[in-house]
Amino acid sequence: MEVAVAVILLLFASFVTLGIVATVKTVRAVKRGVERTGLQARRMVEDTTLRARSYAQPGPAGQLAEMRLSLRTSIVSTREALESEAASDPSLTEAVGLLTRLRGHAQQLDAELRLLEREPDRGRVAARLPELEERTRRITHSADSLRWAAQDRARQFADDDLAALGRDIDVEAGALRHWAPATPEATEAATEAKRLG
Repeated sequence: MEVAVAVILLLFASFVTLGIVATVKTVRAVKRGVERTGLQARRMVEDTTLRARSYAQPGPAGQLAEMRLSLRTSIVSTREALESEAASDPSLTEAVGLLTRLRGHAQQLDAELRLLEREPDRGRVAARLPELEERTRRITHSADSLRWAAQDRARQFADDDLAALGRDIDVEAGALRHWAPATPEATEAATEAKRLG
């Protein structure tokens, strides 16, 4: 009787523990989902604001907004491209690491651009624009180069795979069209060729 009670208590404790673990994991997953959705919403609002500023504000203020938008768009699209391809192509992990370093430079430049948006001295902002435009161009060009290389690599692998598949299909189609009855000598020769090859 004591053994049965001990087993029931042990099972009850196990179910309670499993329930607590499942609840904690579910709460954490929901929290991550909410944070991710909030981050995406903030990013979308900020991108829309930058796009509106680049069109609506003439001069240096519009140029700053355009540079920030260009930086963000290039880095985000490259990150998405590399991460989606890295799952099937492990050799892209080094490119992801390089993009992480490049993103650090982009974030630093974005912070400088954000500060200059609040700068009341427009002459100072206009004087810094050529240097900031050059840095923006270099960062976006580097990010674009990584993205384009990953896309070219994926396309080349797909083309190579399709070509190999086409050759295999041609061989199989030829074999299927060969309907002449097999002679014992031909069957024996094919078996010997397979054994040697």
